[in-house]
This record gives sequence, structure tokens and C-alpha cells, in this order.
Amino acid sequence: MLEALKEEVCEGNMALPRHGLVIWTGGNLSARDPQTGLVVIKPSGVLYDHMTPDDMVVVDLDGKVVEGDHGPSSDTASHLYVYRHRDDVRSVIHTHSTFATAWAATGQPIPCCLTAVADEFGGPVPCGGYANIGTEEIGEQIMAHIGDSPAILLKQHGVFTIGATIEKAVKAAVMVEDVARTITYAKIVGRIEDLPPEAIAANHDRYMNRYGTAAASTGVK
Repeated sequence: MLEALKEEVCEGNMALPRHGLVIWTGGNLSARDPQTGLVVIKPSGVLYDHMTPDDMVVVDLDGKVVEGDHGPSSDTASHLYVYRHRDDVRSVIHTHSTFATAWAATGQPIPCCLTAVADEFGGPVPCGGYANIGTEEIGEQIMAHIGDSPAILLKQHGVFTIGATIEKAVKAAVMVEDVARTITYAKIVGRIEDLPPEAIAANHDRYMNRYGTAAASTGVK
């Protein structure tokens, strides 16, 4: 069942340790099949080095295991809550990446003081409240606070990202850690300053609509 999607989800999960976003068995990535509505998610407690596509777990949107030899991730309820409330989301990721989670530990959003933050996130990376692991409370916090951002911090927990594809969700997870690291160091060097709203809007529009493949698809140079 969903063999191709299992391979994609397994590869997406394997990208997390490659990018230094998770350690041991922490973190998870899922993807939703648009035809069936079923979700493929990382198994609980399995080392990344040992994972194969056959280890991925298939669940329905109510959390019932449809196929799999392992239990699904302990964050499954959070992922499913997001899918039930955001039809545009096809992949959800959770990490405890070091620098972004340092901001989560203090309950602070990551400020939009760099063009890189404006480009990717369109504003500060928001921080939701504390929520109990293994419940829908995390999903509720995500939906209440994420807005138009592809990433959100959860207070005293970690990072969640979303995307229309696995690649976009992974990119958001990589980028949020990258900007969190830079801004953390910047605060050591001196005072940081938010970009003005007009600069944030201009940079985000340029990045989303006139950069790279977006520019190629519209003929813009």
C-alpha cells in the first residue's frame, strides 16, 4: 500500500539527520496521499540508520493504523490535526533542531531581522504555547499560531514545519534552523533590529514570485 509514498517519506525522514536536525530516534516526518487521504508517517522509536520504507506506518486521518509493523510516531495526533485543518498541507515535520529549539525553550518567536527570514517565512517565525505530547493539543497550537508561515516553534518543545510537498517541508525545517543559528550568534555580537514591514513584504514577494523556479515559470529574469 502506497509503496512509492513510503519510499518518499522514508527518504524525507533520512534527510533530517543528514541536515543535523534530529538525533537518535527524535523527530518525525509524514506525508498525506491526496487520492486516499491516508497518511504515511515515521515509526515510533526506530533509529534512522535502521529505517527502511517498509518500516513506515500508514494511518487514516482518525489515527487508525491501516498498515505497518510498528507503532506510528508519538506525534501522529499532531500531524493528523494539521492535515484535517489544512487541505493545502501534504507534509508535516517535527524536529528538535538545536538553535531553533533554543528559541522554543524560551517561548520566543524568531524575529524577522534578516532578509533570509523575510524571504522564507514572510515575517517572524511564530511560537505557540506549551502542549502535551501525544495529544491534539500540539496541532491546536500549530493551527492557532502558524498563520502563513511554513514553520512554528512550540514553547519548551521544538519545531514543526509544513509544506505542499515533502521537499518544501524539509526546506522550511532546514531554513528555520539556519536563521535561528545566525540570529543567536548575532545577539551575542550586538543588538538585533527587525526589518520594517515594507521590507519584509518586498523581500518575501521577490523570493516567492521572482526567484529561481518561480522566476523561470513566469519568464521573469
